[in-house]
Amino acid sequence: MGFDSENQSISSLSQVGDSSSGEISSVKQPLIKQNHHSPENYSVLAAIPPFLFPALGALLFGYEIGATSCATISLKSPTLSGISWYDLSSVDVGIITSGSLYGALIGSIVAFSVADIIGRRKELILAAFLYLVGAIVTAIAPVFSVLIVGRVTYGIGIGLTMHAAPMYIAETAPSQIRGRMISLKEFSTVLGMVGGYGIGSLWVTVTSGWRYMYATIIPVPVIMAIGMCWLPASPRWLLLRALQSKGNVENLQQAAIKSLRRLRGSVIVDSAAEEINEILAELSCMGEDKEATFCELFQGKCLKALTIAGGLVLFQQITGQPSVLYYAPSILQTAGFDAAADATRISILLGVLKLAMTGVAVVVIDKLGRRPLLLGGVSGMVIALFLLGSYYIFYHTVPAVAVGALLLYVGCYQISFGPISWLMLSEIFPLRLRGRGISLAVLVNFGTNALVTFAFSPLKELLGAGVLFCVFGVICVLSLFFIYFIVPETKGLTLEEIEAKCL
Repeated sequence: MGFDSENQSISSLSQVGDSSSGEISSVKQPLIKQNHHSPENYSVLAAIPPFLFPALGALLFGYEIGATSCATISLKSPTLSGISWYDLSSVDVGIITSGSLYGALIGSIVAFSVADIIGRRKELILAAFLYLVGAIVTAIAPVFSVLIVGRVTYGIGIGLTMHAAPMYIAETAPSQIRGRMISLKEFSTVLGMVGGYGIGSLWVTVTSGWRYMYATIIPVPVIMAIGMCWLPASPRWLLLRALQSKGNVENLQQAAIKSLRRLRGSVIVDSAAEEINEILAELSCMGEDKEATFCELFQGKCLKALTIAGGLVLFQQITGQPSVLYYAPSILQTAGFDAAADATRISILLGVLKLAMTGVAVVVIDKLGRRPLLLGGVSGMVIALFLLGSYYIFYHTVPAVAVGALLLYVGCYQISFGPISWLMLSEIFPLRLRGRGISLAVLVNFGTNALVTFAFSPLKELLGAGVLFCVFGVICVLSLFFIYFIVPETKGLTLEEIEAKCL
């Protein structure tokens, strides 16, 4: 497209606002178009970086989970810890393992206030900086208190990443591969987890090995920060700023066009301005030019979106996911594995299974859709949980039942709640309230994770493992009703179409 043609498109965009004041006109017409269902133009090579660098943040989250499980073994060893304060109590170990989780809760709260102001890209740059500082402080920590500061700092980076990464990917990916891209983010988390277990197992027998486990990952946040500095801001975030801006509207619109061209490649050079024009008109039609208020989160479309996203991440946790994985070593021990000697290898085995099944979800999610995978996967989780409950109540003599149920549960979770909860969380909220809505949903996710992890042991002691797994099975059945009656199908729709048709 030539210079004159581009200026003409910019001029047509500006007609949405007042040319003299830069304010958006109150005249809105129903401009939701159906041409988004046709294939969008994009270059595969151009579509990779906007996924890759945010996904490094998810990989760092997964790595922390795997590495920390090995680091606690090293920290408690009088011969291998390399420190004088190795005699840690169970409370100390709990604080170490959960420190990043509480940091993630803080990060989610921070994101609520700043995400829409600084944008998704800068939020990910900030997350990379916190990852880097957290990893360095943890690796060099001279005393226990400094170690905890490092863990919490790293956790704040996790909270910001799990808030901004799915938003940035969702807002920059072409609609026909959006599900695949966000599911690959979950794949990156599991890949990081497997990598953490693997690298942790290499350093666990080395003096001060726990320091090397955290130091090994230091180059990754540096790469993530450089990559996010190189990538453009989300074009939809730029358009939101343009709609709500009292001036500088045309510059923000032009920046959105340049951003879209970089994100989609040379094939969209001639049509980028037209696509931005359509998106801007649709956003204006849906009232995205109004300033967001806190009360709006619990009204109308956003309340429905919050119910869908919050419900998915809630059921993701209270159907037993943290607890089943926590109990995996003892389940495999009953099948003949030595839990003490083979704990790391068992974790790697489960991680590889999670990785493989997440890969399956990545391949089929944009073909089959969100609802079929959720309904099918969660149904498999129901069967697995009742089999686990039955094993601990009735079938102690058939350990293969428990092992099969464990593998079924992990596999079904990774094609359903694992990737799809984060996918729908990133695409279901209206743009104007997306940052704050996702922040609340992420807060529910990490808060419920912490609660379930904390409550599992006392509940197991009170009810017994068999009854507890059956309780998780009943909750899983309730989640099926929630998915069937509440969760919409968003396959193939643009984010604007999801807001118009599904909310």
